[in-house]
Amino acid sequence: MTEPAASDAAASDAAASDAAASDAAASDAAAQVVVDDDLVHAVAELIEAGHRGLVLNLVADLRSADVASLLQHLPPDLARAAFRWLPEDITSSALPELESAERVDLLDGLSTADLVALIDPLATDDQADVLADVDVAQVDDVLVQLEDSQDVEALLSYGEDTAGGLMATEVVAVPTTATVAEATEAVRSNADAVDPVFAVYAVDLEGRLVGVVPLKRLLLSPAGRPVAEIAETDVVSVEPDLDQEEVARIMERYDLVALPVVSAGGRLLGRITIDDVVDVIREEAEEDLQRAVGITGEEELSSSVFAVSRGRIVWLMLGLAGAYVSGLVIIGFDQALQVAPVLALFIPIVMSTAGNAGIQSSAIAVQGLASGDLWRGDLARRLGKELAVGLLNGAMLAAALAAVVVVSGFGADTGRLALTAALALMIVIVLATLVGATVPLALSRAGIDPALAMGPFITVSNDILGLTIFFATATLLYL
Repeated sequence: MTEPAASDAAASDAAASDAAASDAAASDAAAQVVVDDDLVHAVAELIEAGHRGLVLNLVADLRSADVASLLQHLPPDLARAAFRWLPEDITSSALPELESAERVDLLDGLSTADLVALIDPLATDDQADVLADVDVAQVDDVLVQLEDSQDVEALLSYGEDTAGGLMATEVVAVPTTATVAEATEAVRSNADAVDPVFAVYAVDLEGRLVGVVPLKRLLLSPAGRPVAEIAETDVVSVEPDLDQEEVARIMERYDLVALPVVSAGGRLLGRITIDDVVDVIREEAEEDLQRAVGITGEEELSSSVFAVSRGRIVWLMLGLAGAYVSGLVIIGFDQALQVAPVLALFIPIVMSTAGNAGIQSSAIAVQGLASGDLWRGDLARRLGKELAVGLLNGAMLAAALAAVVVVSGFGADTGRLALTAALALMIVIVLATLVGATVPLALSRAGIDPALAMGPFITVSNDILGLTIFFATATLLYL
């Protein structure tokens, strides 16, 4: 009687081994397929030739993010063809990975039934994101046919850049009276809907969040123990109207992989997972970088020419106006230049140094504000430090400039010219550093993104300030 059992066990082990080998082979195949220019070119040629089967074979081993990357790099007409050729499970999982502009283009023209089939398998937060890119005329028809239509409709009511816009409503929640065994069963029964499961949330009879049980603690606790005894009651949570940048800051500060979202009354609404926050961090970094160089709006590779132009022209116009004012400052001291043409030598030196010093200090201020490390109470200490840095750097650069002037030799007044240029440069560097450090703080206090201070704003303002100080100093000491 034991031999069949042993035989069955051996067969079971062999089957498990084959399954593992198959999974490993599939994983290796997925790892070997790299989305690059060669693959995009090959797929494009196959689509143009109408070889649907070959396209499906190439895409079958790709992960969702790689499928999205492939679609984004194909020409629009070929991307639409590939999107309609691929199986629904592949295109559905790739939708959340696509940029909004690409989603709009790929979903355009699809029937309501097709849209429902693509959107319904997704998590509620991804459903809301995708539905936001559906034709307005179809949104209501699609929404009513979704299995989680009420949850998705609630998510759509929140701002895109808020905690409510990030969260998913799928959570594993049990009453505080439940046992560990019941909570474990809840994890099993919700495993498909809640992926991944990081913790079980304990709620009271009215659905208010009372505590959280990490998955590891749940698995290591006795089956009959009440959840209330093992739950962490000091729970970090946020309300749905909190800005997504603050959400990312909170998850980073407390090293969280999932963050519960609760109503003003404490009722559990959903959760935000670390993968969503990684996207937020990337988006915020890209936005700050664009604003730092004078680009307003959200410019993407897929943005139209007019959209890109509209986002850039504002600061280019302001830069033009600032440069014109700088020119007026120079004209205002034209008599000084006529008396001492050598002063023109120092105009680009003053302008570039002032701009660089201001951008350096403003970048640190913006970084501190973005990370939450720079508080209003730190203002005096911060300005004191920037003043010391400005004095030190100003002294070293002023000494270097004076030495170059003396070595170059500009006649009998070389010493006085060196002193004038060095003193003016030092004053300019100190003031430009202070301006660069204070402007982001002032903008933040006024509710304006401080990243705007890092680009043309600081450069133009310090150009004007630097030229004025230089010519005023030259008029007093050299002429």
